[in-house]
Amino acid sequence: MMHWFEGPLAAFDTETTGVDVEQDRIVSAALVAQDTAGGRVRVTRWLVNPGVPVPPGATEIHGLTDDHLQRNGRWPAPVMDEIARALAESCATGRPLVVMNAPFDLTLLDRELRRHRASSLTRYLDGVPMRVVDPRVLDKHLDRYRKGRRTLTDLCARYEVVLDGAHDAAADATASLELVRAVCRRFSTRLERLSPSELHTLQATWHAAQARGLEAWFAKSGTPEAVDPSWPLRPELPAAA
Repeated sequence: MMHWFEGPLAAFDTETTGVDVEQDRIVSAALVAQDTAGGRVRVTRWLVNPGVPVPPGATEIHGLTDDHLQRNGRWPAPVMDEIARALAESCATGRPLVVMNAPFDLTLLDRELRRHRASSLTRYLDGVPMRVVDPRVLDKHLDRYRKGRRTLTDLCARYEVVLDGAHDAAADATASLELVRAVCRRFSTRLERLSPSELHTLQATWHAAQARGLEAWFAKSGTPEAVDPSWPLRPELPAAA
């Protein structure tokens, strides 16, 4: 019997103006789909003119300049609608959705939808179950005592997954998809009996525990910092009084 992680998967990734999900903007995004391990990967790409300057530090990472985005990017409102509809359609087919560090990409998309569409990701997914698989959460739980960084680049090296063209949304999404297959194969005895829905629920619990552990580490190091335990989507911040 073929395990679910060898079958149909989709993966989503974004490139952005920064790392603040409440303030930064999406400049590119990609949704990739693969019907079976080793099969052809179908890629949908979006390029966005965010309407705000792209900081030099962000351009150094993903290579997208203000000039390029102004010339070739589309306005955010229709693009965010297309992205959210594409995610909803993919989830409606029952495909698990791979998102590396899901609370970042999915929350940022949600905020862009609120900003440009007066809507939310939850509204687009109304009635559609989203079964997210986050390779970062999986690896931190399944190999929790391993030291070292757990970026996409680090995890791909660890699990011998090819990452060709890092910090391109399509390349990162494709690598994340293959990374989930690799992680699940390595820990198949612990994961093979779990359905994607069950794994989604467990990851929310695992991520919350990981957030508490990271907060404790920050406090012990003398640099207290709050770590949001929400997964795969952070709740909307309450409006300022």
